[in-house]
Amino acid sequence: MRYGGLYHVFYQYNPRGATWGNIVWAHSVSKDLVNWTPLDPALFPSQPSDINGCWSGSATLLPGNKPAILYTGIDSRNRQVQNLAQPKNLSDPFLREWVKSPKNPLMEPTSANNIDSSSFRDPTTAWLGKDGQWRVLVGSLRETSGTALLYKSKDFVDWVQAEQPLHSTLGSGMWECPDFFPVLNYDYGKYYASKTFFDDGKKRRILLAWVSESSSSADDKKKGWSGIYTIPRTIWLHKSGKQLVQWPVVEIEKLRAYPVNLPPQVLKGGQLLHINGVTATQRDCKSTHQFPSEYSDTNTNIWSSLNKDNDLATYGTFVDVDPLHEKLSLRTLIDHSVVESFGGEGRACITARVYPTLAINDKAQIYAFNNGTVDVKITKLNAWSMKKAQINRN
Repeated sequence: MRYGGLYHVFYQYNPRGATWGNIVWAHSVSKDLVNWTPLDPALFPSQPSDINGCWSGSATLLPGNKPAILYTGIDSRNRQVQNLAQPKNLSDPFLREWVKSPKNPLMEPTSANNIDSSSFRDPTTAWLGKDGQWRVLVGSLRETSGTALLYKSKDFVDWVQAEQPLHSTLGSGMWECPDFFPVLNYDYGKYYASKTFFDDGKKRRILLAWVSESSSSADDKKKGWSGIYTIPRTIWLHKSGKQLVQWPVVEIEKLRAYPVNLPPQVLKGGQLLHINGVTATQRDCKSTHQFPSEYSDTNTNIWSSLNKDNDLATYGTFVDVDPLHEKLSLRTLIDHSVVESFGGEGRACITARVYPTLAINDKAQIYAFNNGTVDVKITKLNAWSMKKAQINRN
C-alpha cells in the first residue's frame, strides 16, 4: 500500500532460517518501488489467535486514510482464523508498530459455517459497498471446489459470512491469496501469491508476487535464503477488453545503464546473433520482430542449469497477436537467477528461475536467434545493463 508518501510492502518471513517456518510479517518501505529499506517485523505471533504463525493477508485504507490489516493467524488449536491489526501511531509514516484487536479472531471456521480449518486463509483488501457495508474475500476449499468466501461488516470488526461464496470452481483446488478488483491477473511459471494495491499517487494498480525457488531445500539452506519478490508491475485492461496487460513499473528504468541499440536487420533462418556490450546476468532487453507472409518459427531462450536437483520445468504460452499485421515484441528482464519475460507488450508473461553452473557472471552471453526456415526482421532491439537496487539493512 501507499501511506505517508511511502510504499509499504509486507511479506512472509522466517527470521530463524532460509526455508519456510516461524512465519512473521516482515516490512519494508520505499519511495520509488525500486530501492527498499527493511524495518522491524510488523506482525509476529503474540495472541492465542496467531500463536502458531502470522500468515498472509491484506491491508485496507479505511476512511480518514487509516490503514487496517486483515491477516490469517494459526491459533493455539492450529486452525486458520482471520485477525485485525491497526497502526499504533498514525503520525508515523513508517507505520513501525501495529496493535492487534482484542476481539481477534474476527472470522473463524466452525461446524456451523462448514469451513475446513486447514483451508481458510489469505483475506483480500476489503471494499466498501454502496450499502455502507465492507466486504472481504477469504480463500477456501470445499471438497474439490476452490472457493472465495464472502464476509460483510458494518464496522470492520464484526464480520458475518454471506450465504453464498462470491465464486467457486469445481476441481480447482484451494484458492490461495485471492484478489478482487475490476480486472483479473495471470502469469505463467514461478509466479505465486500475487497481491495488488492501488497507487493513489500515480493512479495505477500495482501487482507484486512471490517468486519461489526452483532449487532444493538443501541448496536454499546453503544460499541462506529462499524466495523473492518480482519487479513491481502495473496492470491494466488491454484496449481489446479481452485480457490484462502487465508491465514493469516505469521506475525500474532508472536502473538502466550502458545502452546498446542495434539497427534494424534481418535474422536469417538458423542464424545466431551475438549481442555485445550488455551485462547478460543483470539486464533489460526489448525487441520487436516483423514476420514475412510465410509461416516462420522464432524462439527466445535463456541459459539453463546443469544442476539436476533443481526443478527443470519449462514454460510457454500463446500470445494473442496477429504476426501478419503487427510486430511481435518481447521484453526480458534478468537478475541472475530470475527471468521475467513480457510478450506482446505485456499480453503474455512468464517468470522463471535458473541456476547456471557455467554461464555465470561475465561468462554469460546474450544472443538473438531464429530457429525457423525463413528470415525474420528485427525492427528494433534495445538492451541495457542494470544497476543494483539499494537495499538498506538494519
